[in-house]
Amino acid sequence: MSDITFDYIVVGGGSAGCVLASRLSEDSSISVALLEAGPVDSSVVIHCPAGLAAMSHLPHISQGLQTVPQPGLNGRIGYQPRGRTLGGSSSTNAMVYIRGQQADFDRWAAMGNPGWTWQDVLPYFKKAEHNERLHDEWHGQGGPLNVADLQTPNIFTQRFVEAGVQAGLKRNTDFNGASQEGVGVYQVTHRKGERFSAAKAYITPHLGRANLQVLTDVTAERIVLEGGVARHVQVLQGGVKRTLSARREIIVSGGAFQSPALLMRSGIGPGAHLQAMGIPTQCDLPGVGANLHDHPDAVLVADAPSHSELIGITPTGAWDMLKGMWQWREHRQGLLTTNYAEGGAFFKTDSALADPDIQLHFLVSKLVDHGRKTQFGYGYSVHVCLLQPQSRGTLRLASPDAMASPLIDPQFLTHPEDMAQMIKGVRQAQGIMSQPALSAYGQEWAASAQATTDAQLAHWIRQNADTIYHPVGTCRMGQDDMAVVDPQLRVRGVQGLRVVDASIMPTVTSGNTNAPTIMLAEKAADVIRAAAR
Repeated sequence: MSDITFDYIVVGGGSAGCVLASRLSEDSSISVALLEAGPVDSSVVIHCPAGLAAMSHLPHISQGLQTVPQPGLNGRIGYQPRGRTLGGSSSTNAMVYIRGQQADFDRWAAMGNPGWTWQDVLPYFKKAEHNERLHDEWHGQGGPLNVADLQTPNIFTQRFVEAGVQAGLKRNTDFNGASQEGVGVYQVTHRKGERFSAAKAYITPHLGRANLQVLTDVTAERIVLEGGVARHVQVLQGGVKRTLSARREIIVSGGAFQSPALLMRSGIGPGAHLQAMGIPTQCDLPGVGANLHDHPDAVLVADAPSHSELIGITPTGAWDMLKGMWQWREHRQGLLTTNYAEGGAFFKTDSALADPDIQLHFLVSKLVDHGRKTQFGYGYSVHVCLLQPQSRGTLRLASPDAMASPLIDPQFLTHPEDMAQMIKGVRQAQGIMSQPALSAYGQEWAASAQATTDAQLAHWIRQNADTIYHPVGTCRMGQDDMAVVDPQLRVRGVQGLRVVDASIMPTVTSGNTNAPTIMLAEKAADVIRAAAR
């Protein structure tokens, strides 16, 4: 690796980086390096969908970052897991395929980003997708990313859908079609009973390309500029420092935490903070690390002690899991094909709203503290997620050391309107849980059920809410002074450098962020190729 030169260096082998490296290396006349800080995606826990339950206990592939204490969460420290393996968080997430609302992208364009309206991005969603069931104007066929229905949704997922209908929601068989609103079963990034990550979709089939080098266990320490042009990436591999060089461009795809951190370690960011860290300022960009936001999420839990159809830690559940392991190993079928978050809903807390402001995820097990606290017995969980939070925070360096965790401060629930919407969302979710289709089979935990006043419910939310793993915005796209990249995703004030990942989103999309991240990388690949002509 020492002093090797490539045409393009993509820093970060997650959802966006895999797409970029794959698409750019389609041209055999150019060379591409994809750098990933974690290991190859070889663990069976990655490929078996139900392995998701073990991710919080596997730090070698899921990095368990933390926030600084959050005033909006009663001073608690939040948990921020990020995939640290080839495929990034697409190798460790719950595999739910959601694009967001059409208005999300029209909002981006209205914020000074031409070329990012819904009509502009829909072709890239379709280009990425191969949908096994849906064949219409909303969906793609033949794309790298396989999108499928769950093989065998749990009977309780169907009961949740029925409860949503009983509560007044419409049944929705396609959350990525004409309307997001309603209740239904999620489509997932699966193929033949396995997780289908961005790595499996975009990289694994092309590892034989002579012009593509995928380098894992490589940490990018900083980007080196020459005359204001990004030319080199200093990396650490196996304790050895090396330098990689780029003839054309360096593309940063480390995600909402690592991308701004790498820029700041490279002297690109808010000058006062860089000075405090002892880092010489190469480009004073105050927006780097600003605008951090994420979907706050509170989880309602219900006990269903006599219902072994659910997934739980019991003697019967252990036997079911052993049978499921055999069935998955032999046939890629059965219990272990679940993504746990099988069903969901989108609804409005106010009928005057144009679009839903709350998303639910229905889990066929009891989830507490991101699965880090063991829960015995059977039960289910309902995540209540605020889709367009107004709270904004920051990402800052704790140290110039690339191995140090950054200071993550999303400022959850500090905007008063966020809490007001969360209270309404939780109440409506409780209304679904109280419908006959569900209420006959389980009982909501007392801590949330007995929080009857707004003040009590707000306290419960602050004591229990946390991320649902969708941080964005820290290298915001735009044309104002706080923008980090322009609408072509070029870093302002630096040539030969782009950021392509969820950090460029001006506002978070209304739903799970993996599909939009893959979309924007597909679009960026075309932009980069066009610029090179």
